[in-house]
Amino acid sequence: MNVKTLLDMGKSNYSRDHASFHVSDAGGNQMFLVACPPRDETVQRASLSVYRQIAEILIDREMEIVHERIFGTLSAESMVMEARNESLHGCLYPGDSPVTYVEGNPPWGDGLAGVIIRAVPAEDVWTIRDSRMPYGRGWRLDGVTYLALQNIQGMYAGGEGAVKSSLSGVARPLQTRLMLERAERILRENGASYKDVVRTWFYVSDILGWYAAFNKARNEKYGEFGIMPGPGDRELLLPASTGIQGVTQSGAACAMDLIAVLNSENCTRKLSNPSQLDAFRYGSAFSRASVVRNGSADFIEVSGTAAIDEHGVSLYPGNIRAQIDCTFDKVQTLLAQEGAELKDICSATVFVKQSGFAEIFYEMAAARGLEDLPCVCVVADVCREELLFEMDAEAVVKPGTKVQGAGNSSE
Repeated sequence: MNVKTLLDMGKSNYSRDHASFHVSDAGGNQMFLVACPPRDETVQRASLSVYRQIAEILIDREMEIVHERIFGTLSAESMVMEARNESLHGCLYPGDSPVTYVEGNPPWGDGLAGVIIRAVPAEDVWTIRDSRMPYGRGWRLDGVTYLALQNIQGMYAGGEGAVKSSLSGVARPLQTRLMLERAERILRENGASYKDVVRTWFYVSDILGWYAAFNKARNEKYGEFGIMPGPGDRELLLPASTGIQGVTQSGAACAMDLIAVLNSENCTRKLSNPSQLDAFRYGSAFSRASVVRNGSADFIEVSGTAAIDEHGVSLYPGNIRAQIDCTFDKVQTLLAQEGAELKDICSATVFVKQSGFAEIFYEMAAARGLEDLPCVCVVADVCREELLFEMDAEAVVKPGTKVQGAGNSSE
């Protein structure tokens, strides 16, 4: 069966050259590629295998990458990037296009854990720059303009307001504020603002050591941006988000990616989860999910989700199986509001606190009929010491596929 036949199936899982791929049609001419190499390959061979197949798919579909995240050990970054650049040469993709490489250790210990790519047709796609360096991509689909910013940090060389600081003490909250200010500035330079942001990913160094200070700095900036809920506010403006342990080569305290949708009030909504307390009520400024109407499909951005109840309390401390089961239930409850199911997930990141938990996750996913869940699994600390597992996701629901009896939520 050739690549084109597999792609025509909508969502497919296949192995070629020992690399596992999930190719998902995300509606509105969007596509997700989720690639995870085997553990018994060298970094170089695994990276080349993954990216050569990515290149083949992009060329076959005449698509460009608009958001790309690579998870792996920092020691493997140079080899992974070399293989990436060599393989994508000749694709409809500028050689200096942005990418986020974040420390996400594979369960087997070292190397490339996986790659998550969002791609769209190769027309009306452009590169977003800051101080002449590429930091994002913009694209238009079905009359809607999207912006993706990648690897935005508050500690960088060059540009107005640049800062080089240590990672101790007050420097971390300062970097958080500078990072968010920088993201807002770049958005405004491209015709948007932070109010248009529907999804963020925060990769936080030593997350357990200063997550409270990170949240305080984010809350303050979001208040300045005019998106923090006030007493009695019913409308949710906060983006969906993931905040997880992650380190970049720069040594920055934190780095972020985001997706913005221009004129977002016309095609996006933010969701609560009836089975969980809104995160901003216990100090974490994000919505449980964002929904984007993308042509004929609804696209659901699911925030990082863990075993937290309707009071904001962590559940099943020390019990990995119960936490995984609970998290699946929480995500399913959230998706069901929009008529979706776990099988509608087209991209996910799974975070386990210990490497041995990965096999438990795969076993429990299979028990729910999710053997082909398109995800990258990495070892990382979650935002609370007692939490052993977290997952985020992106799901698509097309007309005629909604779960019968499920209704749309309204804020």
